Amino acid sequence: MKPDAMKKDLIAITALLLTALLCSATALQQGKAGDQSAASSRAANKSRSAGPALSGPAASMDHKIDVIEANAARNPPRRMSTDLTEAEINAYINSPAVKLPAGVHNPHLTGIDSNVTGTANVDFDQIKAGRSSSNPLLGLFSGTHDVKVRVRGIGTSGQANVDVESVEIDGVSVPRMALEFFIDRYLRPKYPGIGMHSTFRMPDRIDTAVVGSHTLTLVQK
Repeated sequence: MKPDAMKKDLIAITALLLTALLCSATALQQGKAGDQSAASSRAANKSRSAGPALSGPAASMDHKIDVIEANAARNPPRRMSTDLTEAEINAYINSPAVKLPAGVHNPHLTGIDSNVTGTANVDFDQIKAGRSSSNPLLGLFSGTHDVKVRVRGIGTSGQANVDVESVEIDGVSVPRMALEFFIDRYLRPKYPGIGMHSTFRMPDRIDTAVVGSHTLTLVQK
């Protein structure tokens, strides 16, 4: 995935709504893309316009992203608050506009008062990309399963903080030690900033990101 596309996907923001374990891997990469120039952002827009047309809530979020990026390109940007609804976010991250990490399918996010539950169907063999381990703790992470992740996240002063509180695979709680082994071996080599606690700089001059009642509110300034 090209950096411009990752920035456009805005998973850096929806990372506050999904898993610091899986999908926020993309978020961390987008956070790095947040420093791109306005010209790069416009190039991403032009490239994206050739893709499949969006409709409904996905198109609504796509428009809001355009407005956020246009404001970020101003010098200085004006103070602006944008609400992204749960319906918009879920439609968007399941649309052709977003390329999720390999092995992550059908994500769905529910957020309220800084607490977020993310579910997805996950092919762990794709995530591991053929890398095996004799560690018995990592035996949990094989095949395709339904994953539920509960996180707590907030963004202040341009920095997002996401803490993984629990992970379930097919309804069974995963021990924290096993999660840490999995992250260290399979995720952190690709995404060095990822962990049970993840911190990354938010893109597009976003100063605060707050999960409310099924709404994510972003403030630029």
